[in-house]
Amino acid sequence: MDPVVIPILVAAIVVVFLVAATVRIVPQARRYNVERFGRYRRTLQPGLNFVLPVADRINTKLDVREQVYSSDPKPVITEDNLVVNIDTVLYYQITDPRAAAYEVADYLQAIDQLTVTTLRNVIGSMDLEGTLTSREEINARLRAVLDDATGKWGIRVNRVEIKAIDPPNTIKEAMEKQMRAERDKRAAILHAEGERQAKILTAEGTKQKDILEAQGAQQAMILRADGESKAVELVFQAVHRNNADAKVLAYKYLETLPDLARSDNNTFWVIPGELTEAIRTVSTAFGDRATGTGPPPGARREDADDGAADPDASDKDHVGAPEIEPNSTLALDAVAAADEAAKQAAVAVSDAKAEAEAAGETRLPRR
Repeated sequence: MDPVVIPILVAAIVVVFLVAATVRIVPQARRYNVERFGRYRRTLQPGLNFVLPVADRINTKLDVREQVYSSDPKPVITEDNLVVNIDTVLYYQITDPRAAAYEVADYLQAIDQLTVTTLRNVIGSMDLEGTLTSREEINARLRAVLDDATGKWGIRVNRVEIKAIDPPNTIKEAMEKQMRAERDKRAAILHAEGERQAKILTAEGTKQKDILEAQGAQQAMILRADGESKAVELVFQAVHRNNADAKVLAYKYLETLPDLARSDNNTFWVIPGELTEAIRTVSTAFGDRATGTGPPPGARREDADDGAADPDASDKDHVGAPEIEPNSTLALDAVAAADEAAKQAAVAVSDAKAEAEAAGETRLPRR
């Protein structure tokens, strides 16, 4: 080999090495910290950069994109002395590569330990129920503390989230029982509300039914009373139109007495004073039918009294009129008919009184 070529090759290799040591290409979203003779010189930005060979060297390469760091579950004691395991998720971003490289030895470990201590301080002032229901408050307090502490490290904490809160198994069982009891309570309340609404609707329906039935009964009683009044009016008109005598009216009066005593509304029954007059009228009617004579017994008594006062006038009035002997067959038939009518009336009255007393005993309680 030519002796001249060897030095040329050596010089070329040295030049290539120097160029390679001088040129630094930094990718996007990366930052390189450069030291010159062991002292921080500058931070290389993305793109083509030049450094002094041998004198300058790259100490740290940092990624300035937003990073996610998930910590392991850490035991934390709540205010009510319960140990829960909490793991967090941290979203951070390097804003100052020089401070991140030189202000703290290991920023991830520093952030993790700061998160644990802050979390224990925050959870220690809450009970278990407050811990489970106050995640937003815990996240806000953690972020405020971490952002203030990591600012001098050149790191910005964008977000802190509690990923899981794991209470002990006994607490989980108690919580499940509590949740089951709450569900049973809500179910019982809903069931009671449904029964209450059903009873209210049933009562409203019963009320409307009773009102309608009462209105119907009222209308029926009004129509029935109207019909009875019209019937009585027609009977009254018929009686007066046919000019019924006192005998027929007295007989119908006696027929009506048992019906009056049978009424459910009568607790006692009083025999009217007209009963004896009605019996006398019926007896007279049967006596007149048997003898064939018109004058009633009352008229005979008046005539007898008049005859006793004036014997001559009595003889004149009874001249040619047939006389009934006291022991004759016609007189006995009239007396028997009158007695029979009186007995029937007395039996009807006694039956009516007995039925009225029986109805009063069944309807009125004994004292």
